[in-house]
Amino acid sequence: MIEKVNPQHPDKVADRIAGAIVDLAYERDENPKIAVEVLIGHSKATVIIESNLKFTKRHIKPILERIVGEVDLRLISVQQDPHLAENQANTVRCGDNGIFKGVPLTDEENRMTEIAKEIYESYPYDGKYILDGERLIICQSNAPTDHLKKKYPTAEINPLGEWTGGLDVDTGATNRKLGSDMYQSVTGGGINGKDLSKADVSVNIYAFLKAQELGEPVQLCCAIGDEFVDGKPYSEIVEIAKSYVKCIGGFEKLAE
Repeated sequence: MIEKVNPQHPDKVADRIAGAIVDLAYERDENPKIAVEVLIGHSKATVIIESNLKFTKRHIKPILERIVGEVDLRLISVQQDPHLAENQANTVRCGDNGIFKGVPLTDEENRMTEIAKEIYESYPYDGKYILDGERLIICQSNAPTDHLKKKYPTAEINPLGEWTGGLDVDTGATNRKLGSDMYQSVTGGGINGKDLSKADVSVNIYAFLKAQELGEPVQLCCAIGDEFVDGKPYSEIVEIAKSYVKCIGGFEKLAE
């Protein structure tokens, strides 16, 4: 059983904006420290950034305009806590406490992803989908139900009727769709809107990749300040995650 949302779902839009801000941080600093939270909807956006870098509306507005168009921005940009900064001062250490789980992808999960991509190519609007064995539920905005029925004749399509969706009727927040992002690997930490020093990013990615390689679940834990995770230097974990993020096109693409 798997749920998937597409890149125009309001929560996923918030994740994409947060990811784009992290991409910008890496353009400005080789090793930035940043955590971003985004709440967006109804032509308004609140963006909170904790970072070693200072961000102004001049930095953030072009990202919002590219992804969602013109919105009223409330920006809060503050310096990272000095104690957290000191934790990373002389070496690469784990940036947070956490438990992490990687699980091999199933055929059902891969199938759901392909269906979601297929629908999004024709209807690049807010959408949400569930696959439970042979039961396929499609909730796709701005799409004629009869058109989708031709492609997916056995699916349950827009059970309450056709709808518009998007940020004019709903709000989005970062890391609210972790099940869609991480499938069975969901634990306590959200993967979007954070730099690579954060375990929520690097250890989650590392555990996911290791699970795919081994073909079995992987469970890890770490404490803030750890220099080794799973018997490896934390710096190596970060480099593995960095290579993965780079190969898919950055943090915005990771969110998307």
